[in-house]
Amino acid sequence: MSHSFDDTNLTAATGLVPTMALAQNAALPDLADDHLTVTTTGADKGANPAAKLATLVAGMAAGADSIDDMNILRHGGMKHLFDRVYAPSTLGSFLRSFAFGHVRQLDAISSRFLTNLNEHTPLLPASQDNEQSSTVFVDVDDTVIDVHSASKQGAGFGYQGSRGLNALLATASTRDSSQIIVGQRLRKGSTSSARGADKFVSDAVATTKRINPGAAVLVRADSAYYSSTVTKAAHDAGANVSITVRMDKRVKAAIGTISDDAWTGIEYPDAIYDEESGAWVSKAEVAEVPFTAFTSKKKALQTTGRLVVRRIPELNETKRAAGQDPLFDLFRYHAFFTTVDQDRFDTVVADQVHRRHAIIEQINAELKNGALAHMPSGVFNANAAWLTIAAITHNLLRAAAGIIGGRMSKVRAQTLRTRIIGVPARIAHRARKLILHLPRAWPWATEFSRLWQSALGPPRTMST
Repeated sequence: MSHSFDDTNLTAATGLVPTMALAQNAALPDLADDHLTVTTTGADKGANPAAKLATLVAGMAAGADSIDDMNILRHGGMKHLFDRVYAPSTLGSFLRSFAFGHVRQLDAISSRFLTNLNEHTPLLPASQDNEQSSTVFVDVDDTVIDVHSASKQGAGFGYQGSRGLNALLATASTRDSSQIIVGQRLRKGSTSSARGADKFVSDAVATTKRINPGAAVLVRADSAYYSSTVTKAAHDAGANVSITVRMDKRVKAAIGTISDDAWTGIEYPDAIYDEESGAWVSKAEVAEVPFTAFTSKKKALQTTGRLVVRRIPELNETKRAAGQDPLFDLFRYHAFFTTVDQDRFDTVVADQVHRRHAIIEQINAELKNGALAHMPSGVFNANAAWLTIAAITHNLLRAAAGIIGGRMSKVRAQTLRTRIIGVPARIAHRARKLILHLPRAWPWATEFSRLWQSALGPPRTMST
């Protein structure tokens, strides 16, 4: 048995063909030509921005998590399938030539690209079965991307205690859809979570409403984003909020006004591990009280809504009286502030909806398992552009999964790469056409063909 790397007609990522065709159908190259104006001083680093952006997206879709990994596009017969596949060094120079304004241009491209993708497959499908089904949930959170060099611009020690850069993300989803990224922003590692969050939330809600204009939007976030400016930004953009509150004196006083008979018992579908007590909790009670938030601010920043409180039994034995049972039940309280009307979400439903905010952690993990495994450059704006391109790629893969449909519609990006992107093929030429010979009995051949037909087949007939 022997081996030789000598076949010029093999490809290892054939699924990029329909995937990048979908990107072209959604006008990604045109958007880049129209909105991306990278300077070309000295070496021609900013030339052909559309082709370079498409190369970066294709590389990330294939699993690249560094600039050097973009070499994955330059093997075998890939030159027969794609033109202008650039070398990693060229792509690195292109990213390093970005200024902050160019990153914002990429943000604009990402937003418009999402709208175009939605024309090919509904990204945020909503039904009118009930209030939850017709609501689009915008989740906001930040995460620290670890770096291992103090020379990286913007690197610092954030709330996690490790050196890194801070990525602020906003995702949008419905009960029947996966999460798409409607906002991304790279910040220095030592920044506070809420810095610039008001403008960020406003932009994220605006993008969401362009995709699904008629849907009700609910912004969910943890206590780091509990501020008058974030709440006002969401309200001005036409969205309600559901934000965890900090347990200050006013909140504690409001909780103290809740009578004992106002609590409603709830059971979680699955037990939740409580880190503070070190125990699994499966039962809790919820109640609510009218609440005006941010009364210390001027009138225009004060917001009237509901304080929804969840209490769980205190199970930490070290907090109980030594050697005897407590004279009364002990509880720990978790509260959030929401502006959603009670006739839409009652107390129990509002609590259930708010707790699902944690789904954004799945996106954080998925990105860190892919393109954001690390920040590839020492230049801050290059890394900021890399984050935005990672978001564009994520949304492209989500659209591809939506077109495939069925059980594949909500699979993780890594699963999509394994089953659809990473299909090997041999290229043949016949009658001036390229024929791709894929493996016999490929387990996901039907799903691959469905994406191929949608992206590369004849246009669908429009009905009237």
